[in-house]
Amino acid sequence: MNEETRDLIALVRNHEDRLEKIRASVDSALENEIKLLEKISASALIIAGLLENYYTCLETIFVRISQFFDNNLDSVRWHSDLLQIMTLNIEGVRAAAVSQESFPALFELLKFRHFKRYYFDLEYDWDRLDFLLLKLRKVHPMVGRDLDRFVQFLEAI
Repeated sequence: MNEETRDLIALVRNHEDRLEKIRASVDSALENEIKLLEKISASALIIAGLLENYYTCLETIFVRISQFFDNNLDSVRWHSDLLQIMTLNIEGVRAAAVSQESFPALFELLKFRHFKRYYFDLEYDWDRLDFLLLKLRKVHPMVGRDLDRFVQFLEAI
């Protein structure tokens, strides 16, 4: 195994740990700060920030995978293109890093991250946040399985 492949595996594993820490922080915030503050604008900012961080951490993995395999991305829609490309199993090149099962929930997190980053809203709809929290809880174990499969692929090349 070459050095670049080892580095990519290390990055994926490191970011998997970060994803778990962010997910645990969501649980902790819901159990502590959100219970204390209740579902108000200030507590929504906590959850919104953690959801944004989760997807950004995951997207960092995807960017590195894309760079490693020289995937071309449209400069205008690169965030959504990147997620879509990660679902592709490119025969003779690379395995998919995101399963079709994981894609819909990750796409919801991507849309929210885009909204949060570019519209600078400080008022978040708790119904929407609760929906996204359900998506996060559902997709987090799937992301772990997807990334484990991808690392197994890297170890085999």
